[in-house]
Amino acid sequence: MAHALLSASSSCRWLNCPPSAGLCADEKETVSDYALQGTDAHTLCEYKLKKLLGIVCKDPTNDLNYYDSEMECCAEDYASFCFSVCEKVKNTCKDPIVLIEQRLDFSQYVPEGFGTGDCVIVGDGTLHIIDYKHGKGVEVSSDHNPQMMCYALGALILFDGIYDITDICMSIFQPRRDNISTFSMKKEELYNWAKTILSPTAKLAFDGKGEFKAGEHCRFCKVKAVCRKRMEYNMELAKYDFEMPAMLENAEIAFILSKADELISWVTDVKEFALQQAVSGTHYTGFKVVEGRSNRKFTDEALVSEIVQNAGYDPYEKKLLGITAMTSMLGKKKFDELLGNHVYKPHGKPTLVSEQDKRPSFSTADEDFKEEN
Repeated sequence: MAHALLSASSSCRWLNCPPSAGLCADEKETVSDYALQGTDAHTLCEYKLKKLLGIVCKDPTNDLNYYDSEMECCAEDYASFCFSVCEKVKNTCKDPIVLIEQRLDFSQYVPEGFGTGDCVIVGDGTLHIIDYKHGKGVEVSSDHNPQMMCYALGALILFDGIYDITDICMSIFQPRRDNISTFSMKKEELYNWAKTILSPTAKLAFDGKGEFKAGEHCRFCKVKAVCRKRMEYNMELAKYDFEMPAMLENAEIAFILSKADELISWVTDVKEFALQQAVSGTHYTGFKVVEGRSNRKFTDEALVSEIVQNAGYDPYEKKLLGITAMTSMLGKKKFDELLGNHVYKPHGKPTLVSEQDKRPSFSTADEDFKEEN
């Protein structure tokens, strides 16, 4: 599959740090198990949605290396979500267009720019862009999401004029994080962003110009472990004396907290990179590669089971299926019918986050009151 230098999926990075596009392009392409799992999930999502829409297609399940009951439920829920949006659009447009895994070209604004839209629904008034995210590590927001906005531009290039589009509705469907994020904007606002921000920044990135900038967008950068700008960004913490943390002033602690997650991520990236290099023969003064700790394992689980059972013992433990597996076994409708009233979501532990986080503030007084009663 061809990859654009300035792809929609990497737009958050190169819009914030234009020169990173060229550096990443020079790095060898590696595919992680998480990426392969995501590819399988997208394939299953495509099949489930087409099937729900009455489109004849082959069931890919047997060809998926990472298929499991959780992926089955996620794909079913995604297809249902897209179908519900399509049905809603039919209330104002008799013949909406539904595009699945559609190549979207936005090279009018970004040199050689293109991407693949998971689901695009076009009707009079509103253009819907729906993107499936299988990852559960980072919650993705649709609010001014540049990847979604690039997809929307590609769809507008195809259909603006054929359909009377005034609004853009962009949705992120991320089931493993219980996250459905939807953001809407006017078509004129999107075009203005494309002309004033996207296009000029894309030109800088394509030409290898612009300034390096470190931040959260470094997360998926291929050179994040050896980037000097990222090092400088994180080493700002070096001016603080950590010998007596209790002596730090509140303003200093607040500054450290604002950098902590990125600092941890950066140090982890550097350590992983150094390990890979050391295993390949690079020597770092004062360090060596050793064999890590491991846990004992049975040489043959089937044989161990047989031996233990012959001795009169039960070698297996019984465990209630989790909600995802139970839903897969019963089916969503039956699950809701039988167990809908027996499911709850407990409160999470207090976590210190940035004020920009959309979750409401945690009140210790409320929790203390609940415990007393």
